[in-house]
Amino acid sequence: MNEIKLVKKAKKGDDTAFEELICLYKDQLYRTAYLYVQNKEDALDVVQETAYKAYLSLGQLKNSNYFKTWLIRILIHNANELLRAKKKVVKFEEISKYETNEGPTNQTNQMVQNIDLKTAIQQLDERYQTVVILYYYHDLAVHQIAWYMHIPEGTVKTYLHRARKSLKKLLEGSDQTWINSSLKMK
Repeated sequence: MNEIKLVKKAKKGDDTAFEELICLYKDQLYRTAYLYVQNKEDALDVVQETAYKAYLSLGQLKNSNYFKTWLIRILIHNANELLRAKKKVVKFEEISKYETNEGPTNQTNQMVQNIDLKTAIQQLDERYQTVVILYYYHDLAVHQIAWYMHIPEGTVKTYLHRARKSLKKLLEGSDQTWINSSLKMK
């Protein structure tokens, strides 16, 4: 069923439609929560809290076309709230546990690169971090990100540019080929 139809049904009180919407985005929600909190249990808590708050405030969604963006907004708010409450310092697994005596494999290299990129994203200013996650991980357009963040589209583009520049500096010394291809503008 079309997402917009599901949203309209859910807004009218159809719990099954709301459940279908959450199921539709559950993987993206979990991945985004995990990017923020870096912990499986906390990520699951954030997703659950997001679903709960979205259910309670679904009537406040004005434009059904922006359901996904609205849901991600709630999720990011919940993730940041959890991090502030716990005053967490994000810790990352040691890369050495993925290494073998024979040297790194392609899969290991990819894992290390993903850990490096996640670590670098976590070091960005919160505004830049949000723009990067929404743009690259959720494939949202600049105008959707602008709507979500309540800022002009030009500001979103500036944040993206600055975030890419910061990420390149943070990732210096890594294989520049994958960095450049990972951060290209769509």
